[in-house]
This record gives sequence, structure tokens and C-alpha cells, in this order.
Amino acid sequence: MRSQCKAALVGGLTLLALSADALAQNVQLAAANQPPPAVGQAPLYDPQQLPVQRGQVQQFTLTPRGDIDGLILTDGTEVKLPPHLSTQIAYAIKPGDAVTIHGLRAAALPLVQAVSITNDATGQTVIDNGPPGCGRGPAVQPPVAAIPGASGPLPGLTEIQNRVRVVLHGPRGDVNGALLEDGTILRLPPPEAYRFASLLQPGQTVVVAGAETITALGKVIQVQQIGASRDQLNLVDMPPRPGKGKKGKGRQGPPLPPPGFVLPGPSRP
Repeated sequence: MRSQCKAALVGGLTLLALSADALAQNVQLAAANQPPPAVGQAPLYDPQQLPVQRGQVQQFTLTPRGDIDGLILTDGTEVKLPPHLSTQIAYAIKPGDAVTIHGLRAAALPLVQAVSITNDATGQTVIDNGPPGCGRGPAVQPPVAAIPGASGPLPGLTEIQNRVRVVLHGPRGDVNGALLEDGTILRLPPPEAYRFASLLQPGQTVVVAGAETITALGKVIQVQQIGASRDQLNLVDMPPRPGKGKKGKGRQGPPLPPPGFVLPGPSRP
């Protein structure tokens, strides 16, 4: 009887050891089949170590194609965010929300380059984890029709007249548009915004015509004409499109020869 119990005990221990070994092998196999941990999920720098800015969101700022690229707070502070975070921002934050921002504040402008932004009511946080990876970047801006010249408003463009509320900037502080008092966002290439700086001052009445984009997030106009009145509209010099000449004018056929170069005539018999 004692020998039978001993044999049963030894058999049970052997079976338990084999089961444990099989379980360990299954765990190792499952771990090997798991995808590698996601790269770039954590920011390079700890947002908590950066200066804090708190405020209430007045409205979003938009790129010419309608992506969110920042916020305007009720105190006039402009908060910059990369456009690839547009969807996350739209889900986490809305105008009227109180937010806490970690980022770098410009020395001479009410401008903050945000690394993280938190909705104080919900606790939702959007963090800039660095440049977007393959396929995550903002879409290329839609091409703008070439404008050879005009003495008045051009057909097919949206025209608007209003007063400037706030001047808008790029991440490096270069002026690239304005926010009007009716909430419309104007966007211009920075060199042209500098050229028309006198028209983009807060309180200045401005007339613009351009390509309009309206979304649930707001309205933005890519300015193609600007002036103090309809009778004083100036053309905005748009950057060339890829593979095109200046102002988007594609040139058909071979390029022109350089000045002073004479093309050879047909060969004589």
C-alpha cells in the first residue's frame, strides 16, 4: 500500500513538472509572436519639465487645407501645434475648454510652441511625440491657381472684408496670416505676409479674396488678393508648386536657353 502511494506521488510530481514546462514554453512562444513595442510613443523631452501656460481656448487656428495647427486663448496667446496632431486635438479639446499647456514661450510675442496640452476638465492630454513617421505627415496643401494679374476682384474666389483681430505666426515667429473679428483665418506665405504687414495689424480693416475652406472647425482663406479696399487689391505671390515655374506656371516643352545664347538654325545642305 505504501509503495503504491509513493508511486502515485512520484507520478503526480512528474506530471506537474511536465505541465509547468509546457506552460513556460507556451508563454515564451506567445511572447515571441507578439509585435515589438511601438516606437516613438513617448516624447523625447518630458513635458512636465517645460514652462506651464494655462488659459481658455477661444478657437482653433487652421492650415489652408483645414487642419488644426494651433489654438488662440482668450487672453490672445497663440499656441502652436503640429498639424499631424489635428485629429487628436479635435477629439480632446473644443473652444471654451480650460487647458494646461507645457511648452516654450516666445520672448517677444504671445506665442507658445506646445509639447503637450491637457483638457483640465477631462484630463485628456495630447503630446507631440516628435516628427510624424511615414504616412503620418500632414497632407500637401492643395495647389493654388496661378493668377497672371488683375485690376479688381478675380472671379471664382471668395471675397471678404473685416477687421484684423490677431496676427498669426508660424512656429518660429514668422507672420503667416491673421485672425479676423468674425473668426475667419487668413493665410499667406510668410514673405508676402511681411510685405503686407501694414494691412495685417490688429484693428486694420482689410479686404481679401482667395480660396476658402469651411469645416466644422472653422473657416480659412488662402489669400490670393489683399488690400485696404476693393479698389486697392494687390496680388499675393504664391510659392511655386513642385515641378512648376514661379507662381505655379508650368512651362510646356524644353526650357528656354540662357540670355545671350543663340539657338543653332537648321543645317544647310
